[in-house]
Amino acid sequence: MALRSPLTRQICRPGLSRSIATPAQPRLTSPSQRDACVLCRYRTQPARVQTPVATPAITRRFASTKSAAPAAETGEATVVGAPDITNYYTIFPRTIPAGPPPASPFEIPVSDLRREFLQLQGAVHPDKYPAGAAKQHAEGLSARINEAHRTLADPLQRAQYLLREWHGIDVTAEDAATKHALDPETLMEVMEVQETIEEVGASPEGEAEINALRSANDVRIGACVGALAQAFDRGDIEGARKECVRLRFWYSVGEGLREWEPGNTEIRLVHGS
Repeated sequence: MALRSPLTRQICRPGLSRSIATPAQPRLTSPSQRDACVLCRYRTQPARVQTPVATPAITRRFASTKSAAPAAETGEATVVGAPDITNYYTIFPRTIPAGPPPASPFEIPVSDLRREFLQLQGAVHPDKYPAGAAKQHAEGLSARINEAHRTLADPLQRAQYLLREWHGIDVTAEDAATKHALDPETLMEVMEVQETIEEVGASPEGEAEINALRSANDVRIGACVGALAQAFDRGDIEGARKECVRLRFWYSVGEGLREWEPGNTEIRLVHGS
């Protein structure tokens, strides 16, 4: 979604357009609509002899503080080794045992997260099951694990998830351009990047200049992630929101610079949803 504020429109010119690839995190959908990967044994719970009691559906809000209802109560096939899918943090208890910040640091050891992710996917493989309820349940678990890993492994997606699910702040919403506008100082920096591209894009030295801009933008992203982590770790949610908005824009700048080609003098920066 392109930024709609008057100031932002000044830097949106025809040319290369690239949205930030950070869509709002999807909720768990029908396994038939998922591309899931899951290696596991299961057992089907026997039917209860007492009068069945209706049980509430598992909450759709990932950040619920309550555990998901066990399979024995919901009547689902049990998958041995399945994680607690209450929220993305409970899925990875070895890597993030204390849960989301400020209980644990915002920064996550990505190599440890990846290792636990692979172990979990090795515990649930739907290809080993015949078509039916057990296979569908395994596919759903695998899809949820994939979503959680993809979200937590990326600082921007992780920050957006935390703000949305724990604090009710959605910086990717339709009205985010007005409710979560970019600060003037960062906007001026972005405009300077745009002007530099216009000046050097068609020159013989253009590629070297663009490479320098890419390196400078990587430094900005690193600094922004650091500030974002500090804000979350000290419980400064408003500060985290502001840094998240900045990070979304620097991601967008980075995407545009990566897509630049020699001779191109314009780049359109889009604040994607």
